[in-house]
Amino acid sequence: MATRNMSFQLVFFFFALFARFYHLEAAVGFKSNVGSCIDTERRALLKLKEDLIDPFGRLSSWIGEDCCNWSGVGCGTLNPSLLNLTHLNYLDVSSNNFLGIPIPDDFIGSLKNLKHLDLNSASFFGTLNPSLLNLMHLNYLDLSYNNFLGISIPNFIGSLKNLKHLDLNSANFSGLVPPHLGNLSNLVYLDLDMGLSNSEDLWVSDLDWLSRLSSLQYLNLRYVNLSKASTNWLQAINMLPSLLEVYFSSCQLHDLPQTLPYVNFTLLQKLDLSYNKFGSPPPHWLFNFTTLVELKVRSSNLTGPIPKGLEGNLCNLQVLDLSSNSVEGEIVELIDTLSRCGNGSLETLDLSTNKLQGTLPDSLWSSKNSTSLALSYNNFNMLSGTIPEGIGQLSRLFKLGLYGNPFEGVITELHFQNLTYLSNLSISSTNKSLMFRLTDDWIPLLKLEQIAINDCLLGLAFPSWLRTQGKISEFTLSDVGISDTIPDWFWRLVVPTIWWLDLSHNQLRGKLPTSVTFPSSSGVWVSFESNHLEGSIPLWSNVTDLLLKNNLFSGPIPSNIGHEMSLLQNLDLSRNFLTGSIPPSINNMKNLNSLDLSSNKLSGTILRQWQGLLYLMFLDLSKNNLSGDHIPSSMCSLPSLSWLKLSSNNLGGDLSTFLQDCKVMFSLDLGENKFTGSIPESNIVANESSMALLSLRGNMLTGSIPERLCQLSNLHILDLALNNLSGSIPSCLGRLPRLKALSSYFTLGPYTQDITFNNHMELVIKGREIEFTKIIRLLNTIDLSRNNLVGEIPEEITNLSTLGFLNFSWNQLTGRIPENLVGLQRLEALDLSHNLSLELGNPGLCGPPLPISCSISSDIEDSEDKDDDKSIGLEFYISAVLGFLVAFWAVLGTLVINKSIRYAYFGFLDRKIHELSVLILVKVARLGRKNGMERN
Repeated sequence: MATRNMSFQLVFFFFALFARFYHLEAAVGFKSNVGSCIDTERRALLKLKEDLIDPFGRLSSWIGEDCCNWSGVGCGTLNPSLLNLTHLNYLDVSSNNFLGIPIPDDFIGSLKNLKHLDLNSASFFGTLNPSLLNLMHLNYLDLSYNNFLGISIPNFIGSLKNLKHLDLNSANFSGLVPPHLGNLSNLVYLDLDMGLSNSEDLWVSDLDWLSRLSSLQYLNLRYVNLSKASTNWLQAINMLPSLLEVYFSSCQLHDLPQTLPYVNFTLLQKLDLSYNKFGSPPPHWLFNFTTLVELKVRSSNLTGPIPKGLEGNLCNLQVLDLSSNSVEGEIVELIDTLSRCGNGSLETLDLSTNKLQGTLPDSLWSSKNSTSLALSYNNFNMLSGTIPEGIGQLSRLFKLGLYGNPFEGVITELHFQNLTYLSNLSISSTNKSLMFRLTDDWIPLLKLEQIAINDCLLGLAFPSWLRTQGKISEFTLSDVGISDTIPDWFWRLVVPTIWWLDLSHNQLRGKLPTSVTFPSSSGVWVSFESNHLEGSIPLWSNVTDLLLKNNLFSGPIPSNIGHEMSLLQNLDLSRNFLTGSIPPSINNMKNLNSLDLSSNKLSGTILRQWQGLLYLMFLDLSKNNLSGDHIPSSMCSLPSLSWLKLSSNNLGGDLSTFLQDCKVMFSLDLGENKFTGSIPESNIVANESSMALLSLRGNMLTGSIPERLCQLSNLHILDLALNNLSGSIPSCLGRLPRLKALSSYFTLGPYTQDITFNNHMELVIKGREIEFTKIIRLLNTIDLSRNNLVGEIPEEITNLSTLGFLNFSWNQLTGRIPENLVGLQRLEALDLSHNLSLELGNPGLCGPPLPISCSISSDIEDSEDKDDDKSIGLEFYISAVLGFLVAFWAVLGTLVINKSIRYAYFGFLDRKIHELSVLILVKVARLGRKNGMERN
């Protein structure tokens, strides 16, 4: 609780830095001072001041006898005819720090004539005392940005019937919103937004009480849970004819009525329904407010087309945000509708991440007032064509987002000629058909602060026009074809202000500066992944993410990297040529979330000390030359470790000893090492319910496959191939839940959705090793090949309806193949080959998909058992084969002459040879066993 309270104090303290220059002056402008100050009220104010930390001297004027002239204080009279009876009626002590105390009762009790009380961002904590009821003349109450510790909004607030303004924004209330607020019939402004508080949940049972607030103009219920009122929320606000602004974002609404018989709130200017769960098309009434200035329905699962026939309805619209939905249709129709008014009112248009399609219409450039245009990621890249040069005429534009679409053509200086205010540019071409053709001596007028250009052709040389930009905070030129060294001026340009730097997937050459100090205290994200950079690993302070994967870096990892880059959260040095051992200083990276050192030439034993990395979730040391017969327990017992990959090294030791300390939660890959022993019969891993990927491939494990594996309820990738495992296949594998139902595909733990780490896993599919990355969570595979497993394939395996790859090859399995195994609809690869004997294919298995039926095999075996003639030997079967070959060549001449007969015959012959070969191999195998018994 102390930590939570401290966080609130910090929030409000910094909020005060902003508000002190803005709010007080505005508020004081509404106060009036008549007469002199009453002594009891003056003493109450001075008592309040004693509890205040005032580093900026906000209340430095609170001296002297006449408190009516103090800053933030106003006085007046209740009866204008009695000017000598004045009282304090206005108090604004907002944006101060009252050290987390409750609002003093005696202070409230001494100011009974207050009409205006503003305590916002004043660091008051605790409860609200009913003494507020003494303020019967109060019409303005602002308690926002304080911390009332998750208490319910008191019912007695509904008794302050003169209130016109009630602001509880981010004041950390929770529980039921009292319907008593409906008694505040004079209310004009109501703000219950809980967006910046730690409130667990503020919710309503219904919104019927809203209908009694007929004067309400401003209504903000952001982050209030309205799910219980989801079916009648629209009817409730439609009863409020004076409404100007409504904010219902993040309210867990799931019903968006498609019809509204009549619209009563016809004065509406701003409507925000973002971050809800509608799952329905945008209705016509939503665009039927001619007074509407701002409409936001961002990320609310809107589906289907925008309704037609909207001409003239949106002529006052300045902001339209329908981003991150599934809105469909031609973008031309929507843009033409918005542009038809001709008044150019639209300033901000965000249609990104939808399913719109078509080319950008010329009418898009008709709104000269446009300041922000975002059309990125539509219908998985369905906006196409060229980008018109007319975009350069939007002289007020400061943000342009055209990312993630298959644009083509050429970008020239004309596209930017009048964009003097442009500070945010993002553009990419998913088909890599967009080329920048900018002259070397071009000096742009734009002053970019955020730039992101991906998958375009920017040219081989590092773009020199960038050196004229200043204060760049975000810089991305990824996969743009640069084949050059990084000029010195670039570092001087970006280092002072950058927090995001991405030059990945180019052909950059040369070396990076060995030491750079980024001044950003919040940390810098840096990626030079997939280039041709060389030299040693740089040491850059204040970097939180350093991604240097797939380059030509060499030499040892700097021994002091953990001290010089202690803020690192994600470090990827994989696929380079690094040598030496893992430096112990890595244990000092207290905030490290992911570490990938795979595919290098690191050697020596694994670092012993890992206990300092309490937040490490992903660790990949695979494909190195690490050795040793002991893996430190401090590594595998890390409390946050979700993904551990140590494959393709020279590690050894008893597997069961290692696993008994292992707390890895989701993925464990120890393949291609030299581990010995058996898979434990109990407690294979500590977190059996969450383990999803387990690979012990290519070791020297012995013993049987324990049934305990079947307790891994989340397991969907199991690879035990290339060991010396024996015994039968456990039938309980057919009960693995993750391989039986599609519904659990996305119930896994963190597959690096929120942190920088590229999960990858190598699986052998159809005889080829394939590296999987993004679709790992969708793969369902079992590989038990190249062991010494015996017995039949369990019938229960046919229950694994989501299984994609199954490999039982190169074992000693016998008997009937389960009839429904080949009927698994999602099975992409099935390998049962080479069972029983290396030379004999599958003589121990029968039934589909093999050409030999189990009935034929059984008949042959029975006849052999009843045959008392022991004289038939191997020579008989060799003679049969030779006889067949002689007969074949006897008819060869006919086949050479007649083409049609030749095609038909060889097709028939190919099928029969395959069947006969299997029969012969079965006989040879049976005969070999029989002769062996006779010799014994």
